[in-house]
Amino acid sequence: MNGVEVLGEGRGGRDAEAAATVGLEELRRRMADFARERDWEQFHSPRNLLLALVGEVGELSEIFQWKGEVPKGLPGWDEAEKVHLGEELADVLLYLVRLSDMCGVDLGSAALRKLEINARKYPASQCKGSSKKHTYYSSRCNVSGNSNGTNHLTSNEEHDNNTSSNNDNNGV
Repeated sequence: MNGVEVLGEGRGGRDAEAAATVGLEELRRRMADFARERDWEQFHSPRNLLLALVGEVGELSEIFQWKGEVPKGLPGWDEAEKVHLGEELADVLLYLVRLSDMCGVDLGSAALRKLEINARKYPASQCKGSSKKHTYYSSRCNVSGNSNGTNHLTSNEEHDNNTSSNNDNNGV
């Protein structure tokens, strides 16, 4: 997807400043305009957007595939590699924003809600410095999520069988 162009069309030096402060709503609106101007809305079903997003995540993964563990700040990466990484990260973000729009999900609100849920799942006082899965902490706190109770920790018994196999998936 060449959606990266959405932020960069004809602004010169203001691109960096605009990108630093751009919000999800601005991206959503600009992606909708971008698709509408090209008559691409007909192709932007949730399924198609999800599959495109998965493809972009694959392209992002390829950048890291044979590099081993990469330290923060990407020391040793040249400018071209960092630019390519930024383009792939942008593609993932833009497809995610477009998918949320087509599904009628307020991505910003959903992300903030998820942060609140994760704060309850992973109390800082109990999990600081640990990568254990939330089920490890479940005996210490009760976390609720959706009104239907799915996909969220509600009791220790629900997850006893998974505790040892999922110790490094915290945060989501």
